[in-house]
Amino acid sequence: MKVLVTGGAGFIGSHVVKNCLELGFETIVLDDLSGGFTDNVPLEATFIKGSILDQKLINTLFMEHKFDYVYHLAAYAAEGLSHFIRNFNYQNNLIGSINLINASINTSTIKRFVYTSSIAVYGAGQLPMTEDMEPEPEDPYGVSKYAVELDLKAAYKMFGLNYTIFRPHNVYGENQNMGDRYRNVIGIFMNQLMQDQPMTIFGDGSQTRAFSHIDDVAPIIAGCVNNEKSLNQIFNVGANKPYTVKCLAEIVAKSMGIEPNIQYLPARNEVVHAFSDHLKVENVFEKNKYIGLVDGISQMAEWAKKHGPRKSNVFSNIEVTKNLPQSWTEVISK
Repeated sequence: MKVLVTGGAGFIGSHVVKNCLELGFETIVLDDLSGGFTDNVPLEATFIKGSILDQKLINTLFMEHKFDYVYHLAAYAAEGLSHFIRNFNYQNNLIGSINLINASINTSTIKRFVYTSSIAVYGAGQLPMTEDMEPEPEDPYGVSKYAVELDLKAAYKMFGLNYTIFRPHNVYGENQNMGDRYRNVIGIFMNQLMQDQPMTIFGDGSQTRAFSHIDDVAPIIAGCVNNEKSLNQIFNVGANKPYTVKCLAEIVAKSMGIEPNIQYLPARNEVVHAFSDHLKVENVFEKNKYIGLVDGISQMAEWAKKHGPRKSNVFSNIEVTKNLPQSWTEVISK
């Protein structure tokens, strides 16, 4: 089997690549390196630098390689920032996805399109989030993810393009881009600690999330193509137990062997409580054992210490400055 993994140099994508290789798949990685790193890509995979917005490149790759499966993980997954980079968000997360879906339809070899969506599609006030709920996304990132889900359903009905959709949440672990200041809070905390900076929290830290270790997510995504019960289905995937962000900060600091120094910033517009139900994925994939948060963060901390801090990047192409969090405004204006 030959597979394409978009975003395969990124965090979740690189772990999906690893698992695809372990399944014996010939694996092609496509990534523009805007948030990933070539050293994340296993040597056994074939790496191609390029963008999912490059229609000519996409069509050429599909014609040349005649992929059996597509794993689409390329995205810019910054929910909070997506309000202020709307055009960029929809280009990368929606239009790029449509380029891949078009190529998959036009290539008769594609047996399944595996898409990594997000629990951002649910919006607020639906707890625990279950797959049968009507999505009500509250930010452009969630809107773009849900739009792709709807398009895949339409492509299946019109063209018979099979799919599996996963909605992971708050995933952390090795290979995470700790230099991204707008997403992946655990990586942000570790990066700040290694640079003797305070750990910054928007609001009072009472917002809750269920933080998911990568090893509880990537193997299921990679292996779904060998599971007929997952065909044309949507699954929440990740951890069950929610923690407050304040509690998370304390766990991260302890794992790094550093006393927590928390700086509270003005609250931003975000879903306060977000965690999902995983009964469906557990029934289909028989996944019942999860890596606990303390153990998972300790594991990531060892990796982070070996690799050291990364310089935090700044998203300079802000499209809307109204209501932009002050801390982000100060960084961008420097």
